Amino acid sequence: MSSNLAPDLAARLKRSPDGLLPAIAQQYDTGEVLMLGWMDDEALHRTLTTGRCTYWSRSRQEYWVKGDTSGHVQHVKSVALDCDADTILVKVDQIGAACHTGTRTCFDTDVLLAAE
Repeated sequence: MSSNLAPDLAARLKRSPDGLLPAIAQQYDTGEVLMLGWMDDEALHRTLTTGRCTYWSRSRQEYWVKGDTSGHVQHVKSVALDCDADTILVKVDQIGAACHTGTRTCFDTDVLLAAE
């Protein structure tokens, strides 16, 4: 897949063998972790330049912009790489549900441990 991502940024990324990086979406003002998606260089480029989160669907093998079909849009507030340059953190303003199941976050139905 070709990409318009800046070469200096692309050179820094440490991708999985299939060319992807995990991208964590977090609500910018509350810190709530919303979902995990996958980005390749082109999805990251589109996210950085459009202000909307674009992900790579591993199951459908195509790009998808969060909210284009559901209306549950993610407006990008900031994008950062972790210290190893192998994970992306996208702080967003989430409109509606982030999870494909219709819940606000993908991390609220199967809590394995919670502090009392």
